[in-house]
Amino acid sequence: MNEQPKPVRRLDVEIKPEQAEGTYSNLVLVAHSSSEFILDFARMLPGLPKARVLSRIIMSPQHVELLRRTLEENIKKFEARYGKIEVKDQPGPPKEMGFTAPQH
Repeated sequence: MNEQPKPVRRLDVEIKPEQAEGTYSNLVLVAHSSSEFILDFARMLPGLPKARVLSRIIMSPQHVELLRRTLEENIKKFEARYGKIEVKDQPGPPKEMGFTAPQH
């Protein structure tokens, strides 16, 4: 049996200039139900009492799994090129992100 190579699917993506600039996030909050995941991308800044959510992304569990696989694949490629990504602190409260939590 002679298998034909699968054709490469081209994905045409449009990005508006204001989105192309990107948004920096150093914190992601994750919640889920049986049918969806909610990812709140936020930014925590030193001296401010709370983080600000910049974008909320709602995804199906299947798409979150595909995202996880894509991230794993890209992390492997990144580390092969630039070296192992070191995480000095475990994820947790803002004080563990290198900032000092505000004193109330």
